[in-house]
Amino acid sequence: MDRKTFDQIIENQREAMVDTLRAWVRIDSLKGEPAPQAPFGPKLREMLDRTLADCRKLGFEARDVDGYAGDASLGEGKDEDALAILAHVDIVPAGDGWTRDPFGAQLEGDILYGRGTCDDKGPLAAALYAMHAVKQAGIPLKRKVKLIFGCDEESGMEDMQYYQQHATMPRSGFSPDASYPIINLEKGMVGLHLSAPVSPEGLKVLSLRVGERQNVIPGAASALVAGDGSLLTRVDAISKQYGWPVRAAIEDNGVRLTATGINGHAAYPETARNAIGQLLITLKELGAKGPLALLADAVGTQYYGEGLGIASRDQASGPLTCNLGIIRIEEGQLFATLDIRYPLMVAGERIRDVVAAHLPGIEVAQKFFKLPHYVPQSSELVQKLLDAYHEVTGREKTTLSTGGGTYARMLQEGVAFGASFPEDPDLAHQADERVSIDSLMQSMKIFAYAIVKLAGEEGALHG
Repeated sequence: MDRKTFDQIIENQREAMVDTLRAWVRIDSLKGEPAPQAPFGPKLREMLDRTLADCRKLGFEARDVDGYAGDASLGEGKDEDALAILAHVDIVPAGDGWTRDPFGAQLEGDILYGRGTCDDKGPLAAALYAMHAVKQAGIPLKRKVKLIFGCDEESGMEDMQYYQQHATMPRSGFSPDASYPIINLEKGMVGLHLSAPVSPEGLKVLSLRVGERQNVIPGAASALVAGDGSLLTRVDAISKQYGWPVRAAIEDNGVRLTATGINGHAAYPETARNAIGQLLITLKELGAKGPLALLADAVGTQYYGEGLGIASRDQASGPLTCNLGIIRIEEGQLFATLDIRYPLMVAGERIRDVVAAHLPGIEVAQKFFKLPHYVPQSSELVQKLLDAYHEVTGREKTTLSTGGGTYARMLQEGVAFGASFPEDPDLAHQADERVSIDSLMQSMKIFAYAIVKLAGEEGALHG
């Protein structure tokens, strides 16, 4: 087939893709309590069913893998040899600061607003309709293409672990859940849970409960403390001293402190401002002692582990990052989480011990550990994906690293490929998450060309 005709077939997918994506965004597919046939909750069951139905509507053979994931296949061949495209239908909590309904799928000109539009329902829709364009064009394939969509990417990837055990995971492929040109190096990950008794001395914190996911940088944090109107003046002075928006208000049984930051993804702290850190430092300035004061000093608003003794970087990966994503006080006990993304050349297995040494009196437990994931730039997968990217956009063929964790690490040879372009703002996990339809259409074209290059017969496209 000539390229001009193929390009028109791709463009013809626009309206249907937008309709599909808007329907997906309207589903609040946040992980919930397990239910029959719904291991991640009823809403994700609804989302998975809708995705499977949309795949079948386009003529694909679609399969439900026990509510953990689904897949849709194009072409023939062995599953282990298929080109895998891995995306996810689960989302993070909407969070604070939205100016539109996070599940309203509001379309304003070229821009579609809603949680999941760029992470990862939009890229999934682009990949699905790229496959449909290849199918409609009748491109002869030498290997199967398998679109796999999971329900637990944001909370530990239990879905893909289940898929690997109950279905055949292809060896090679990509996940459209990050940035272009290609991310062939994903940092290692360490999840730490911190616990300690609250100090009876100093400022009394009556309630503290901030954060929902450890991989989300909270944009707001509040605590109720014992005190009177005199605290208001002190908090105002602290806010001015540090240049942070922190305020205080009298409540019936104390003073409510509220810190406002900028929420974001734990892997990209430079795009956000952690409200928990601001609140901790404010609490310490007001007289908090014990683990609250220790965390204010050792973590605070630092993002690179300086106060924990783990700051590091290498040329390939960039810096280690550290996010304090959740903090609670319950029944006299402090609980908090650290989400750490570490470089390729760092000994990640030592991180817990180093952190523990810098947090005396706080119990530090390692809850998850993942090694870095790396695919050489010279691999055929990387080179052909870069060819597709360059052919469609004319842009430079380079590779990147990330602190984000994608499904790419579930493949023996997997990379993250799109769907954000270099100039795009990082909107994943943030308020007013949105995506450009024109941008998604360009991704659809890149994915379609990538499918042809990696799974199509030689000479399938010409002209």
